[in-house]
Amino acid sequence: MYGFNVTLNTTVPEAIQRVTDALATEGFGVLTEIDVAGTLKKKLDLERRPYHILGACNPKLAAQALEADPDIGLLLPCNVVVREEANGEVTVGFMDPVAVLGLVEQEGVASLANEVRSRLERVRDLLTSV
Repeated sequence: MYGFNVTLNTTVPEAIQRVTDALATEGFGVLTEIDVAGTLKKKLDLERRPYHILGACNPKLAAQALEADPDIGLLLPCNVVVREEANGEVTVGFMDPVAVLGLVEQEGVASLANEVRSRLERVRDLLTSV
């Protein structure tokens, strides 16, 4: 598996706000937000349920990762997907940094990936406790 997720009974905009707030508790900010459904509608005239990709970054941990391997930026930021399902529920999916950063064979990256995953798991858990 390359990710883990949680299901919420809320709207996509509310879920995005909750995710953004929860990420902040673990030192992450959202660098980018891609409205995939909006882009597909504009570029291809395809209708899709709401689907957003949030590029989450913890600056301190990102700096450590870049110090270990300058090319690690190819695997950053940590993506979080917020999508509406057919039944109206919202799925929030988190990239598993252990799976992704496992591609990097530099000293210290595995422990850093575990730290990032622990933080993202706490974000996931915080979303279900509200």
